[in-house]
Order: sequence, then C-alpha cells, then structure tokens
Amino acid sequence: MFTVNKGRLAAVAAVAVGAVVALAGCASGDPLDSGSSGSGDSGTLVVGSQDYYSNEIVAEIYAQALEANGVTVDRQFKIGQREVYLPEIKGGAIDVFPEYTGSLLQALDSKAAGGTAAETYAELQDALPKGLSVLDMAAATDQNSWTVTQAFADKYKLTDIASLKNVTEPITVGGNSELETRPYGPTALKEKYGIETAGFKPVEDGGGPLTVKALVDNDIQLANIYTASPNIKSDNLVALQDPDGLFFPDNVVPVVSKKVDDRAAAVLNKVSAALSAEDLVSLNSESVNDQLSAEKIAAAWLKQANLF
Repeated sequence: MFTVNKGRLAAVAAVAVGAVVALAGCASGDPLDSGSSGSGDSGTLVVGSQDYYSNEIVAEIYAQALEANGVTVDRQFKIGQREVYLPEIKGGAIDVFPEYTGSLLQALDSKAAGGTAAETYAELQDALPKGLSVLDMAAATDQNSWTVTQAFADKYKLTDIASLKNVTEPITVGGNSELETRPYGPTALKEKYGIETAGFKPVEDGGGPLTVKALVDNDIQLANIYTASPNIKSDNLVALQDPDGLFFPDNVVPVVSKKVDDRAAAVLNKVSAALSAEDLVSLNSESVNDQLSAEKIAAAWLKQANLF
C-alpha cells in the first residue's frame, strides 16, 4: 500500500479500458479471464485487490473470512493500481476492497490536511463518494516511504527525507509510473525540501523485488517502498524518517459498497481488529521469501487468529 504514484492522456485512456477488461476476470485472479459473472448476483459480494501482492493477501483474507461466514464471494484480484480500480469502486462494480487510509484520502482530495491516523480516517470518511463507506481500520499499516540502501544512507548521513539535501551525486528515483504525479512524489521533494532529482525510472512492481533490486544494484538511488515490505530488513534498506508528514498514515481499511450488510461488515471488522503491523510484515514475507500463495497465507493467518 499503494501507493507510489502509480502520463499522459493516452496512457490514462488505455488504463480505463484495461479496468473494464480487468473486472471481467474470474476468481482465478487473472483479470483477463472472461469466465466471471461479475457483480450481477445481488447475493454475491465482489472482493477486489490491487495488482500488489500484499493487497491481494489482505483481499484474500477478507474473501475467506466472508465465505467462512456464509457469504458468497466473487474475487476480482490484481486489477491494477488506484487510477484503474477506483473508478470501478465508485461505479459499484466492486463491493469490498482493502485500502490504505492516507493514500486513498489523497487520491480523493488532493488538498486534504492529513494528520494522525485517527484524523486521516475521519477525513477519509468525509471524502468518500456517495454509496461508499469505510469500516474499522486495522492497526496494520503499509506506509509509503522514501527508501535508500544502508550504504547510501551511511555515505551521506541520511536520516530523514530532508537530509537528502546532503547528497552530492545525481539521484534517480524509481517506482510505479504513477509516482511521478503523486502528491508525495519527486515534485514534492523539490517544492517542499529543495531536493533535485536527476530523473525517474519506472519500476512497475509496487515497491516489490524489482524495485528493491534496482535500488540494491544502484540503478536507482531512491525508491518508494512500503514499510510492510520484508525486503527493508532482509536487503539492508533504510526507510527515511518523515517528521513533516509528507506521507499520510496508511492504515489498512476495507472500503465497501451498500451491498455489504451488517453481518458481512462485522466479519470484516473482526479481521481489522486482529490484523497488526507485525502480522502484515510476516504475511508479506511468506509471499516474497517463502513464495506461498495468497490463498495459503490467508487461510493460515485466519486459523492462527481464530477467525474461522
């Protein structure tokens, strides 16, 4: 949790077409598979996810928890980044989606004030389009961060984002292409801190292994990597401190449509109550390092959390 800004009119048009195609996908998780019945069945809840492994794990947890409580679920996973799936949520094609409070708030309101986790959550409730709501947020966060290697941090005595002004060599930024226009992207680094960057290199895996490899190999020097990534520890990276609140708090939260009734909402709220920040890092490690499927990871966590 998307999210680094994840341009151009032609690209946006292509993405919009892709979103329609993606939502034709079936429970296999392949958004291009046309075998799904979509959300036509009023008794079925469509659960979606970003094309980001951590988000898919949380979506699978939601789906399995709902199914264990008698709710029929249609999985529409790996839809893409927020620019793709948000119009589909607004349009009612998706009923349950794991989101991140601060990033979603900034996507809905570029002038939002942010603040504490509670303040950001309250602002998000006010900013949501009609017909959508957020349930309880989890303690788990997948915070955006500007991340460097430990060696780079040591070389220039980097501690927080502002200290990037100490760097005397060109800084190439890497991340999803949308990062270029996000409110915390390279433009914000220049406007808020006076930090000049030498260029932008798209790495389209949501701060995953490809982004980490580009950082470790010094193809890029600065990356947007989410703080629940196990690679921060395993690859000796440093998420720079953010005392100025450039990134809003990003607690995991279910965004739901009016089709989610009180029974389903109670199930999802139980998941949020149980999901800790440490849990999310562990779940992500099982995906990245152990190469387990989202289905297996979700089932094991639900059992361990006594939510079945």
